[in-house]
Amino acid sequence: MAKAVKKQALGRGLSALLKDPNNDIQSATDKNADKVVGNIVELEMESIDVNPFQPRSNFNDDALQELASSIRELGVIQPITVRKLDFNKYQLVSGERRFRASKLVGLATIPAYIRIANDQESLEMALVENIQRQDLDPIEIALSYQRLIDEIQLTQEKMSERVGKKRSTITNYLRLLRLDPIIQTGIRDGFVSMGHGRALVNVEEKQDQIALYEKIVGENLSVRDTEKAVKEYQEGKTDTNQNDSVSGKNQKKSTSNPDFVIKNLGTFTEYLSAKVDIKASEKGKGKITIPFHSKEEFDRLKKLITGE
Repeated sequence: MAKAVKKQALGRGLSALLKDPNNDIQSATDKNADKVVGNIVELEMESIDVNPFQPRSNFNDDALQELASSIRELGVIQPITVRKLDFNKYQLVSGERRFRASKLVGLATIPAYIRIANDQESLEMALVENIQRQDLDPIEIALSYQRLIDEIQLTQEKMSERVGKKRSTITNYLRLLRLDPIIQTGIRDGFVSMGHGRALVNVEEKQDQIALYEKIVGENLSVRDTEKAVKEYQEGKTDTNQNDSVSGKNQKKSTSNPDFVIKNLGTFTEYLSAKVDIKASEKGKGKITIPFHSKEEFDRLKKLITGE
């Protein structure tokens, strides 16, 4: 207990330092910055603004109430992280659930780690820390990864290092963004799982995605059943295309790929994060086609395939 009291007293002492206009810390090189940055400081709730870069957009009211009850009994166990904007003014980097729950309880102050960062660094910290620590839904995670790519220019390899996830895991999340928005909403609302989404993303036509999605929800299909339905769709699509391309005497009996191709097609698509077309005979002879739409995409595929 003595340790806890000492820790809170230290936080209050640092808070007083931050509220002294003669000790306004704006950069890591300023006087007394080393006493504040990285330490736990008790900050007034009203001095903190929410982060506009926050990737989480849905906050479950029941879960917030549960967290508020825990904070009421035990206090804020894990400090939030903020960045300094101005004199006695801060912006939330991570920990918005704790911040919101503390407001519900009516706390006047909250323990916080202070960082000094520009907007881009703040965005990166918010995205990375929320991916690691928060219970984001799969689409929110995918959007966070995409923002790291678009706004921070992180490659999937670098992102893998930053968030501690395999590159294939990141790729699987990003592929969900190819789904029709209706299906993305269904994943966010819990009507279907990420596993369902991973199967549906192999269907290129959005209207066909939605038709299969409605079948999944209506018939309560499992992920395995969904994968089977997608496989049947793809085989039916191939047969239809073959029938449409030939006529009269030249019309040939349509054939599907052998089992070894069908079984492994998803592995190629998942690893390369690209639509892969494989045609093969029962004897094992065939070809693999990998389309690309830009030099950047070509270079990405080359690196994955050759390792160079």
